[in-house]
Amino acid sequence: MELQIQGGDKLAVSETIWGEDFREDLVHQVVVAYRAAGRSGTKAQKTRSEVSGTTKKSKKQKGGGARHGALTAPIFVGGGRAFAAKPRSFEQKVNRKMYRGALRSILSELVRQDRLHVVSDITVAEPRTKLLLEKLGELKADRALIVTEQDDLNLYLAARNIPHVYVTDAGALDPVSLVHAERVFMTVDSVKKIEEWLA
Repeated sequence: MELQIQGGDKLAVSETIWGEDFREDLVHQVVVAYRAAGRSGTKAQKTRSEVSGTTKKSKKQKGGGARHGALTAPIFVGGGRAFAAKPRSFEQKVNRKMYRGALRSILSELVRQDRLHVVSDITVAEPRTKLLLEKLGELKADRALIVTEQDDLNLYLAARNIPHVYVTDAGALDPVSLVHAERVFMTVDSVKKIEEWLA
């Protein structure tokens, strides 16, 4: 299998990584798990036993309507919650084989939909937004994910002020970024690195 390099030759790649069938169920499971793992899970509410307040009977037993004791009960304003939320982890188990399989499936679908573009190189001399906008104009990319072989600080700083343009390196590639990207631009070196990783 070959991928076309913009303005150049073709790049030979593995059929098993860039030509795999799309598995929607696997991709969905991995994307949901990835997003769930990013949740802080720190929400906390107080039960009636944790609320600060007197437990003395608030009024006499008879003649005052509803019979009740402590004002820390859930039915009163300022009382505890009946089913209070507590800190918890939202993490879902996804093994390495599933994760890599989902990435291969997403990348293959991007190739089929002509949303993945291979370029020889994407760099800017200085961390200036104007320089990157000129480069993106040449590539005709308004909303894009740019994948480089390794961290490029100049490119990252130039892109962070442009809406819908994100920069990442091949080692930090994740399924959510790939799914959300309208177009993905990868350097030749990053394609080779991803192929090594997912082989």
